[in-house]
Amino acid sequence: MAGAPCDNPRPVDPQRKRKIRLVVALSAAVFLAAALVYTSFSASTEAKEPSQLLSAAPGTSYDMTGKVVPGSVHRSGQELRFRVADRDGGSESIPVTYAGTVPDPFRGGREIVLTGEVEDGTFVGERDTLVTKCPSKFTASNDS
Repeated sequence: MAGAPCDNPRPVDPQRKRKIRLVVALSAAVFLAAALVYTSFSASTEAKEPSQLLSAAPGTSYDMTGKVVPGSVHRSGQELRFRVADRDGGSESIPVTYAGTVPDPFRGGREIVLTGEVEDGTFVGERDTLVTKCPSKFTASNDS
């Protein structure tokens, strides 16, 4: 049937075709952006402070944030032991054991974030999850 006429009654207007393509492309972009935002926020967990972890259920993984208690850092072979208190200076602290890469700015008084779980009252950090927050040079100093 070569040369048989097309069974379309009339050709599609090129302007209309462009509009349809634009609507489909924008709809797909909005859908993908919404999916990205949803997965970003649903995957994140709020970091817990040491006072919240003192009564935590064993066997559950947590992100802990707090300040390293000055004078509590001790290295024993490959294992690092220290205590972490709440960032706002609470009196309660939790002992921590960690084996893995230690960031250069790690020391007493610095804020950290560490992933791990509580075992027998001690927070056991997962290997290579220790992050040290450096103090910002843009915050107001209390020394003035």
